[in-house]
Amino acid sequence: MSVLLLALASGAVIGLALGALGGGGSVLAVPALIYLLGFTPVAATTAALVIVTVTTATALPAHARDGHVRWRTGLLFAAAGTGPAMLGGLVAARLPAAVLTAAFALVALVAAVRMLRPRVVVADAVPAVVVGSAGTADSAVHTVHEVRPGRAAAAGAGLGAVTGVLGVGGGFLAVPALVSVLGLRMREAVATSLLVITLNSLAALALRAGTAHGLDWAVVGPFAGAAILGSWDGKRLAKKVSGQALQRIFALVLLGVAGFMLIGAAV
Repeated sequence: MSVLLLALASGAVIGLALGALGGGGSVLAVPALIYLLGFTPVAATTAALVIVTVTTATALPAHARDGHVRWRTGLLFAAAGTGPAMLGGLVAARLPAAVLTAAFALVALVAAVRMLRPRVVVADAVPAVVVGSAGTADSAVHTVHEVRPGRAAAAGAGLGAVTGVLGVGGGFLAVPALVSVLGLRMREAVATSLLVITLNSLAALALRAGTAHGLDWAVVGPFAGAAILGSWDGKRLAKKVSGQALQRIFALVLLGVAGFMLIGAAV
């Protein structure tokens, strides 16, 4: 199969996951770029940031038109992550390939475990908010939830650091944080996470300009385009198949990818 076809197929699958689950699909972009398309780990994380930025920025307006984006909350959350995202971008360019691969595999493992865990009910909230992974865009009853600025800043900074170093959007981390820490409804959290991820990805890319010029745009462009188109099909798929089933399938795939990458990093 040609490189172009591999890029289109990979982008379509990742976009399908993003559209069906609402987030988390971008965590497959880096291994696809490394193992299928021959990118180095540093180039793959940079390319993944480009793909994540384009995909989330494209999806954001539709959610904004529906009135689900909490702009002030998202901007404040992203502001806490901007510095760590930029710092993470600098760190990633200096990490050995094996270390970067192992770190990414561990984050993928965490994402998979989160998706396989049963949904948990947030304590101290009446009525309860059901928290799943970033992929579950279930409607939930809005609750009054006390926001702790320190926890919110720590969550935003942690997400920014993950985005900067590993080139993933971090939707599987952002959505639960926006629900449990900031008390957003699930639908609002999914929409607002797109704003946070876009801004964090742009911040990380700002300090990766030196690695972006060497990217193969003939591969990255079709990959991103297929991801955008695939996300539209994913939204339609989500209406036909239960979100829990899709999430479990994706998590099992992610577990396999994480295991493969950990073995590759150790060898």
